[in-house]
Amino acid sequence: MADDAAANCPSVGSSHSLSAAPPASAETNLPTTIPEQEHGQGQDDAIEADSEHSGDTDSAIGVGDVRSFTTSLASSIYNYTYENGRRYHAYRDGAYLFPNDDAEQDRLDMLHHIFKLVLRGNLFKAPIIDPLQQVLDFGTGTGIWAIDLADEHPSAQVQGTDLSPIQPGWVPPNLKFVVDDCESSWPEDEHSLYDFVHGRSMSGSIADWSALFGEAFKCLKPGGWLEMQEFDVWFRSEEGELPADSKIAEWQQYLDQASLLFGKRLNVANEFKNKMIEVGFEDVRDDIIKVPIGAWPRDRKLKEQGRWLQAQMLDSIEPISLGYCSRILKWSEVKTQVFMAGVRNEFLNNKTHLFVYCHFIYGRRPQVS
Repeated sequence: MADDAAANCPSVGSSHSLSAAPPASAETNLPTTIPEQEHGQGQDDAIEADSEHSGDTDSAIGVGDVRSFTTSLASSIYNYTYENGRRYHAYRDGAYLFPNDDAEQDRLDMLHHIFKLVLRGNLFKAPIIDPLQQVLDFGTGTGIWAIDLADEHPSAQVQGTDLSPIQPGWVPPNLKFVVDDCESSWPEDEHSLYDFVHGRSMSGSIADWSALFGEAFKCLKPGGWLEMQEFDVWFRSEEGELPADSKIAEWQQYLDQASLLFGKRLNVANEFKNKMIEVGFEDVRDDIIKVPIGAWPRDRKLKEQGRWLQAQMLDSIEPISLGYCSRILKWSEVKTQVFMAGVRNEFLNNKTHLFVYCHFIYGRRPQVS
């Protein structure tokens, strides 16, 4: 569910941000470790529905080209384009279909909160033991992950890159942001530099994942780790596959078709493990966590995750749909708006018991023999 390449996917109505009060079940003290498959969130674990939650809707839901453009923030990158009432980035215009306006930035910050809920307050899953020294967050979006990491690891030097200069000006002293395109060749002076390279919610933003992972491999120190964090862009029901007349099923089929035509497929997270192995990474794992959509689970923490992810999906429908429907599928504005309304209504129906898989794929560059 495309976060970061100014990030990546998908607001209808008012946007949700972390400054708003969280759902009633939200907790302020999150554990710092992640028990394996806690709360039955393994890929094949069933999630028990809350028999008392019978309502249909939830009332709580109200570096590339030898630094070709990285040495300065030229004024041209602020010449944003506007389409369908949304603002889009100017640098490499057309390479990324999702907006970068304030509503989208709020959505990305909420998605960061959801990832931290799923990870029990952590920022990554890779088993990194030694203190971090050099970290790259490509497709950093609003920069919120990089800011949190820089705060938690003050001795590390952290760099975030993105197509859009939408990051805040006040950041930790050990963090810098650079406007750059991660699909270009990464600078040679960054080869063997990083202990950790991180990318999140980049689905729909990359044409050649093998090439991208190859660039990350070259820029990692021997023994350094790459981690990708991605939601599937494919939704399921606890009762089985979605019915043929499901608007969500129809929507995800259209998105998959349009993203393939665009040349940057959305639903690709399940391919990452093999592609990382092919370019040379070792000890590669794909930890898949099952995350509910809506407040239908009985478990309190899963219910909290579901409330937030339902709000996230409602905010995602418009920005993820507009570019694909108007630019790729050539739909009219009326057809697009009517279709999005049907999808939105289905995401509000908690009786469907929707869920989605979240992937944490990580591997390391081999040590020098």
